[in-house]
Amino acid sequence: MACRFEITLPAGAAADLAAARQALDEIDRLEKRLAAIFGSALPSSAGKGRREMSAATRAKIAAAARARWAKRKAHQTVSKPAKKKGGLTPAGRRKLSQLMKARWAARRKAAAKK
Repeated sequence: MACRFEITLPAGAAADLAAARQALDEIDRLEKRLAAIFGSALPSSAGKGRREMSAATRAKIAAAARARWAKRKAHQTVSKPAKKKGGLTPAGRRKLSQLMKARWAARRKAAAKK
């Protein structure tokens, strides 16, 4: 399969790339020697997966988390909703209505005189 893009490397990058490749080859060779000396392969950093946890351990962690939340919720105080202030009573509403009607009537009367 042909490559669609042409890659141009800065001056000296090809030499750096070759040196890096040689270093990786040397590391592989040394790891193989160590494995031969110790009789088993050394764990490599590549390919490490997630650690697996037993079901019992997960259950212990979950129980501890539930206990923490229960402890936190036990110390919380339940606040009552704030009482609504400044509401109008029906009598107050009637009085305001009468005052506004009187004000509007006065404005209409003043506008009619002009």
